[in-house]
Amino acid sequence: MSAEAVAGTGPKPKKSVALSGIIAGNTALCTVGRSGNDLHYRGYDILDIADTCEFEEIAYLLVHGKLPNVAELAAYRAKLATLRGVPEAVRETLERIPAAAHPMDVMRTAVSVLGGVLPEEDGHEAAGARDIADRLMASLGSMLLYWHHWTRSGKRIEVETDDESIAAHFLHLLHGKPPRASWVRAMHTSLNLYAEHEFNASTFTARVIAGTGSDLYSALTGAIGALRGPKHGGANEFSFEVQQRYATPEEAEADIRRRVAAKEVVIGFGHPVYTLADPRNRVIKEVARRLSAEASNMKMFAIAERVEQTMKEAKNMFANLDWYSAVSYHMMGVPTSMFTPLFVISRTAGWSAHVIEQRADGKIIRPSGNYVGPEDLPFVPLAQRR
Repeated sequence: MSAEAVAGTGPKPKKSVALSGIIAGNTALCTVGRSGNDLHYRGYDILDIADTCEFEEIAYLLVHGKLPNVAELAAYRAKLATLRGVPEAVRETLERIPAAAHPMDVMRTAVSVLGGVLPEEDGHEAAGARDIADRLMASLGSMLLYWHHWTRSGKRIEVETDDESIAAHFLHLLHGKPPRASWVRAMHTSLNLYAEHEFNASTFTARVIAGTGSDLYSALTGAIGALRGPKHGGANEFSFEVQQRYATPEEAEADIRRRVAAKEVVIGFGHPVYTLADPRNRVIKEVARRLSAEASNMKMFAIAERVEQTMKEAKNMFANLDWYSAVSYHMMGVPTSMFTPLFVISRTAGWSAHVIEQRADGKIIRPSGNYVGPEDLPFVPLAQRR
């Protein structure tokens, strides 16, 4: 066989751009980076809503199509509060997941099991999908923290608290007591910032699954699997790991400059869509500053800020949302392994809205590949092969 036959005579491999810049569908949910540093949810600028709205307002906007009025928000809060419970079959499954499991694996499994216990009806009506989305946003924190406390203390916690919001409910279950108001506000802001981001990897995964006619639980289980990766949602955990390496801002700057010179990747900087800055960074940075000042502990923030400045000077790269989210979550006592699960709770709003939108489109997503393998190889029967 010739070298040419092995190498192939078809199209040469194209440089991988991972679909960057390719329009893969229509959406009325979100725009990202059209000016280089902007983000809008259904036409609303993230800078106007992130640190002002409760997460329930943003969830309602994404899943139900509009910002709620006072009465609608009150009714929505009340509805979500009734959906915090965890079915017995799901609790039994959670108790079987080892303590060493990553919380993202817990989230993925919990969603899949819930889909078996309370399946989506065959018609996949939008109203039913919205109800499932609401149940998931209300109960994902319950499921995660039920597992967390059971595997660490053997305690079966009561997950149905009287907290008004998803943010307060999560913090209450995590720490075993009602959270301070400043933490609840910070959590609302963080959840708002993570709620939606157009056709990112996990959202696109959800839309691909939805396009096959599959159920909402399957689409979101796949999305969680995509978000688990360190190049996507897992980046906030790695950001924290970077920040914890250093004792002082000076030590951080020296090491980051060394790493940049060695062409190492520093997690938490740059973005495949934004070209000028991540607009969410300015919001979460202020949240991190407030929480650090409240705790009278500016060390981690100072290190994070010095690294941010150094990356800008040395490589002209900007911090993304994950960088100061790590500081914020740490200041609220959230375990590092739960950073990305919080992302899941928030992004469930965006994922669900995209699934509903993809179903309305009614098309299966099936791109083509650029074949670069061998061509026209002669077939050799098994008995003649050496």
